[in-house]
Amino acid sequence: MEYIEVEKDLIPYRFELSLADEAFTFEVHYNSSYDFFTVDLTKDGETLVFGEKLVYGQTLFYDVQDNRFPKIPIVPFDLSEHSSVVTWGTLGVSVFLYLLLEDEADG
Repeated sequence: MEYIEVEKDLIPYRFELSLADEAFTFEVHYNSSYDFFTVDLTKDGETLVFGEKLVYGQTLFYDVQDNRFPKIPIVPFDLSEHSSVVTWGTLGVSVFLYLLLEDEADG
């Protein structure tokens, strides 16, 4: 499975990513007071989402019905099933932002 690498040492930072032949800009932030991460999403210079919280097992932008958003689901998950939360200690260690590609989703 493919996943998006989050460079925690660079936070807050932004990076470009192509998903299904569409270019997106992700900006990752960390709230050290409450130990969680958020993502801002931009496409073609337009901010689509500000402060989307990374929630374990929940697809990013799952509640948005808008064609401008990524067509490929992105889910914070731990394949080893040792973690069930997205925190500083788990993201990039056991929890990764997995891309649910069509052929993988079909089984």
